Amino acid sequence: MSESTIIRNFLSGRDVLKRDPHGVLEFFDQDGVCHHGVSIVRAFPIDAPDEAISILGQDGHELAWITQLSDVDAQSRELITTELAQREFTPIIERLESVSSFATPSTWTVQTNRGLTSFVLKGEEDIRRLRDRSLLITDSHGVTYRILNLLALDRWSRKLLDRFL
Repeated sequence: MSESTIIRNFLSGRDVLKRDPHGVLEFFDQDGVCHHGVSIVRAFPIDAPDEAISILGQDGHELAWITQLSDVDAQSRELITTELAQREFTPIIERLESVSSFATPSTWTVQTNRGLTSFVLKGEEDIRRLRDRSLLITDSHGVTYRILNLLALDRWSRKLLDRFL
């Protein structure tokens, strides 16, 4: 199915993407075939969160490609945004409260946009710098945390973080 067909279907108001009575996501292709249990993923979740979105079938094959989220109708956009939010749980670290030691593994206590939490950092290699002065930190359970702007952190947080960078 071509990208233009998908966007045209979304813009025409046709129910291309919806939930069944059990809350499972369904996608209807241009032939009207229902693909049950689809997944929605971003190609570039950090660099371009509203661009390059793919709808995947249960087998992992791409059923549709959306170049810009703004190209789809409001109802579908809301459904896509909700689905992506459930899939991509990434708390934002606003402040480092404490670290148990400057050697790894260490337990970090941080204030996030979702509240106070603690996690174990296995090693310095689990801290990844990004281009825009942000960081991704993966804990021992695989949960990814993000610091949006390293320079926007308070002095205490930067001092603790500098020991690991």
